[in-house]
Amino acid sequence: MPDDEFSLFAQQMQGVRRIYVDQADVGKAKLNRAERAEQRVRRENALKSVTAIAVDGLSDQFVIDVGAEDALYWARDGVQDTQLRRMKAGQVSFEGTLDLHGMSVEKARTTLREFLTEALRLEVRCVRVTHGKAARLDGKVPMIKSHVNTWLRQHEKVLGFTSCAPKHGGTGAVYVLLKRHMLDGRDE
Repeated sequence: MPDDEFSLFAQQMQGVRRIYVDQADVGKAKLNRAERAEQRVRRENALKSVTAIAVDGLSDQFVIDVGAEDALYWARDGVQDTQLRRMKAGQVSFEGTLDLHGMSVEKARTTLREFLTEALRLEVRCVRVTHGKAARLDGKVPMIKSHVNTWLRQHEKVLGFTSCAPKHGGTGAVYVLLKRHMLDGRDE
């Protein structure tokens, strides 16, 4: 270095002391016994294969996300479109209703399964399920509505469903067409 650069450097370093350390900086502080055990449990849980909970065939392995104002419409192959259009217009009377507002996903799944089982036992043809819209300020999809949309597609006795007429809840509820046992073979 030229003398003027060296003197400039020495001037800038005036008052600076060299730090002598004989230990390497290894990052985080050591964990105590309880923290190590907790970390081990978290690692073991992370390595376990994740399996979706299924209750009577209603699985969460793949949930179809829908928006708060999205109209729902689905029919099993072979179901006449005119029947679902009549339901959507509110021209088919429903014989039972279920409200899932404010429930957790697990509670809603169990309640929906039990409701459909009872409706099928009573040979009910059409029911209404109110899932709500849950229009969230954070922009996330409505949980119960998305799950109901998925679960109804999985239920073997559901022939189809469509969002309700505005007088029955609009996009916050669905009419559900069920297969009846006494007319097996004629519903589809």
